[in-house]
Amino acid sequence: MPAILIHGVPDTHRVWDGVRRHLTRTDVEAWDLPGFGAPLPPGFACSKEEYVTWLIERLEEVGGPVDLVGHDWGCILTARVASLRPDLVRTWAGGNGPVSDQYVWHPLAQIWQDPVEGDRYMDELEPMSLAQDLVAGFDVPIESAEEMVSHIDGPMKDSILKLYRSALTVGKEWEPGLAHVAAPALVFWGVLDPAVPIEFGEKLGRALRASQVVKLDCNHWTVLQSPGEVAAALEGHWIQPND
Repeated sequence: MPAILIHGVPDTHRVWDGVRRHLTRTDVEAWDLPGFGAPLPPGFACSKEEYVTWLIERLEEVGGPVDLVGHDWGCILTARVASLRPDLVRTWAGGNGPVSDQYVWHPLAQIWQDPVEGDRYMDELEPMSLAQDLVAGFDVPIESAEEMVSHIDGPMKDSILKLYRSALTVGKEWEPGLAHVAAPALVFWGVLDPAVPIEFGEKLGRALRASQVVKLDCNHWTVLQSPGEVAAALEGHWIQPND
């Protein structure tokens, strides 16, 4: 069964390109979430629950338990999938996506969650200005930042707003379910992340009884800043004792 990599916000499958270049296995797929480079299914309203259902249905089509990996929102969504459908997940790994009732959404998320301010932000968004913010605030390499923002279109903007507005209390709702995750878990985290501090990576690791919390000397986008280290951690994690 393959390894499935799930991106976060405002990303597409391309955020995993660097990690994939460092992996030795070839059965690796990086999926685009609906609205993030992939078309929106009819009636899809971009809530956190609908993204989880979409992932579950796609994984059911794969036909067996996979090595599931997520970053940012991909971490949050795949952890939920692993808690609801342990039969679909052989191993789980994720990073820089909090699932905690104690987490307070970062300032930009709070703007997106506000019906007035969020709409205004997206209407006035200048991609290159956002790219510069990603470089200055999150140490994203400039080439990666420019590539990232080039894919932010109308559907993605709308999907981001709807997703964040559905997630005001996601930690309170989903944290208890982490106890039901049965798959061997690995957490990887950028310790310099100002939006999601390392304490939430450690907390997630404890909740999932993770074999390890890999602390990387980088910012939020570990998969862009430290792709080789992330790939090495994943390949070590995928070798399980019962293989």
